[in-house]
Amino acid sequence: MNMTTETPRPSVQTTFPAEPRRLLIVDDHPVFRHGIRQLLSKVPEFTVCGEADNARAALHSMRQLDPELALVDVCMPGVNGLELLKLMLAERKHLKIVVLSMYDESLYALRALRAGAKGYLAKHHAIDHLVEALRKVDGGGIYVSPQLGERLIFKTIQGSEGDVVAPIDKLSDRELEVFHLIGSGLATREIAESLHLSVKTIETHRAHIKEKLGFATAVEMIKFAVEWKESSDNISTGRPVALAS
Repeated sequence: MNMTTETPRPSVQTTFPAEPRRLLIVDDHPVFRHGIRQLLSKVPEFTVCGEADNARAALHSMRQLDPELALVDVCMPGVNGLELLKLMLAERKHLKIVVLSMYDESLYALRALRAGAKGYLAKHHAIDHLVEALRKVDGGGIYVSPQLGERLIFKTIQGSEGDVVAPIDKLSDRELEVFHLIGSGLATREIAESLHLSVKTIETHRAHIKEKLGFATAVEMIKFAVEWKESSDNISTGRPVALAS
């Protein structure tokens, strides 16, 4: 009698990393940090090892916890996110940083990538795309939205060494942040309170912005800032752009 033996099928198993990748969240809004922690609690590849709400706390946590990944918000009191990521990478070159921002990526994404970030994610897309961004960055890639990726490719194809630098690109990271708030209609004192800086510091930034952009008066600078802010908002929403001459 012939007997056949059937080879047992291997059971299907889902494999997870032996040790989840450790993530540091740097954001001054506790509700947002809590939301990110809750989201990642369902993703076995990553674990939140620490949180910080300012640059000093972030550097301390990084030194104590030695995370592999970090989420860093652009807009924070004192030292902003772009300045912070430079400080973090100066001490931990292996650290992979994804920058988060409430601002449209056309404002800060390229600056963040040039400063050493491996990804840029707008906060209003964080819930839908955070895990995707972390996986790509952790795997050695760079994460930006498809829309920004297309713009960067187009810029690279069209660019040349003789390109003229746009006036806004002359501004430092902090000056750009102040300029954006001027365009949003905030007065000097309101900007100072928003960024947790002194009024005198904001006045200095305003003077530098006015000089770098070549405006004769503060009124001209404010008018341009408002138009530039509206233009940036239109780009992010796909509406037609029309700057006044």
